[in-house]
Amino acid sequence: MRKTLMCMTAMALCVAAATAVAQTRTTVTLNLINDKGPGAAIGSVVFIDTPKGLAIEPNLTGLPPGSHGFHVHEKPNCGPAEQDGKMVPGLAAGGHYDPKDSKAHRGPEHEGHLGDLPLLVVEKDGVSTAKMLAPRLKVADLRGRSLMVHAGGDNYADQPQPLGGGGGRIACGVFDIKMAN
Repeated sequence: MRKTLMCMTAMALCVAAATAVAQTRTTVTLNLINDKGPGAAIGSVVFIDTPKGLAIEPNLTGLPPGSHGFHVHEKPNCGPAEQDGKMVPGLAAGGHYDPKDSKAHRGPEHEGHLGDLPLLVVEKDGVSTAKMLAPRLKVADLRGRSLMVHAGGDNYADQPQPLGGGGGRIACGVFDIKMAN
């Protein structure tokens, strides 16, 4: 009886430890998107809670070289949606994650959209592996959201174009994070 109780206690501790790890790290797969929906997978991005914020580790290929707007969006849906009579890629993801309803686009280190991430930099060969940090986010914030890559860069302002001028949505992934009760 005592050995059984010890084994059950050890198993419970292992399950609790595995659950804690699941809450501090997650991976999302990104797919190219178009007006018909998600297409080919282009890699993944790992997110890890750290004392300084959310560490972001992309491993992506097949993107246009340069800087791209990179954001957590409010809804877990990478599908197209209709706007002004035409289907728009990734529009079903909604806007940038903004739980305080700040309506301010100021970048990952300043008050405003919590979903503003650092620029995603893609090298000449279409690969992006540069690590980055989002100091105001944690893995728990990602649950029930999506990750979006925009066609252009982001100046973290609403001038001269809204939402930093990143333009169209070109890649997206949905976070699938299981949380313990």
